[in-house]
Amino acid sequence: MKAISARATPGLNLGAQLIAADNSGAKIVRLVSVKGSKAAKKRQTFGKIADWVKVSIRVGIPEMKGKVFDAVIIRQRKPFRRLNGERIAFSDNAVAIMKDEKGNPKGTQIKGPIPREVQERWPQVAKLASMVY
Repeated sequence: MKAISARATPGLNLGAQLIAADNSGAKIVRLVSVKGSKAAKKRQTFGKIADWVKVSIRVGIPEMKGKVFDAVIIRQRKPFRRLNGERIAFSDNAVAIMKDEKGNPKGTQIKGPIPREVQERWPQVAKLASMVY
């Protein structure tokens, strides 16, 4: 996975409820695990911006409810710092559901803005966003 150009702050614990910001059919999801994280032994992992995570669908269309999907965190409330010194925070915690492990999104559009750091790591997701911040 490509590195992002920001000092990402840990923003989401396991079990956090997030909004699915795409039109894949999911509405609210729960963070199950963070893929590719390097936590110390017996330490719980956390999610941050542009991370590849596993989520469980809590609210959505009946075919998807209860299923586990890969996703990318596209917004977090906790402020994170860019290398030029500015701090970025969003009004909600949101993910984009993925179709496969190559990074192709399941939905065809993403509601709301996404940060530039997501565009660096996941260009296919950024193509669907209405605004890159």
